[in-house]
Amino acid sequence: MPRPLLFDPKDCADEEWSDPNRGSYLYRQMLSSSVTDSDSFAAGIMTFSAGDQWAVHRHPEAEIYFGLEGEADVEVDGRLYRLKPETLLFIPGGSFHGVPPTPGRLRFFYAFATDRLENISYTFRDEA
Repeated sequence: MPRPLLFDPKDCADEEWSDPNRGSYLYRQMLSSSVTDSDSFAAGIMTFSAGDQWAVHRHPEAEIYFGLEGEADVEVDGRLYRLKPETLLFIPGGSFHGVPPTPGRLRFFYAFATDRLENISYTFRDEA
């Protein structure tokens, strides 16, 4: 049975995701059963620099974004939502969503309704 876990994001290393056609960002994987004793969520922090983006995609799992720093639009099913500090965006499972090029630095907490980040199967809009 999992036990309570407490993380300081500073104790997790940044990892980089970069694809010339689909964007780039840094992320800190804080919670995932592949690296932590957890069984219900996969979560972490994403960081975008000015001009970074994350191509529109979908996955079966619901997801939340919680703004930590900066402001930027997030597209969900063709509609733009402004993510800023202390706002939460719920993204229903199966919805196409992504982050257009950001105007400045953007940091947000993300969480998936699954136990492992590696289980997320992405379909990008250009593949659908």
